[in-house]
Amino acid sequence: MIRVTLHCKDDVITGFECFGHAGFAEAGKDIVCAAVSILTTTCVNALETVAGVSPVVKASSGKMTVLLPGGGGHDAQVIFKTLRQGLRDTADAYSQYLLLNEQ
Repeated sequence: MIRVTLHCKDDVITGFECFGHAGFAEAGKDIVCAAVSILTTTCVNALETVAGVSPVVKASSGKMTVLLPGGGGHDAQVIFKTLRQGLRDTADAYSQYLLLNEQ
């Protein structure tokens, strides 16, 4: 199961942690893993290229941590909230493979 935690403070998303493997299908055919990878990677790239902020990113095999102290402003929040919506939709459709928490 993939576990994603969105870090929120007063409705401002300040980052996320993502770890685990979905186990939906074999490597290379796991659509849940692919969806989460695309959503999280696009979020980080868009924070940098669209919002113009530099999040602190730590990535290792099966784990990614992204932190943006202070939330990064309006554009960063739109990007983070788009990530949240995509993860919610994926978790709703594949709840046994993806767990989304907000804290």
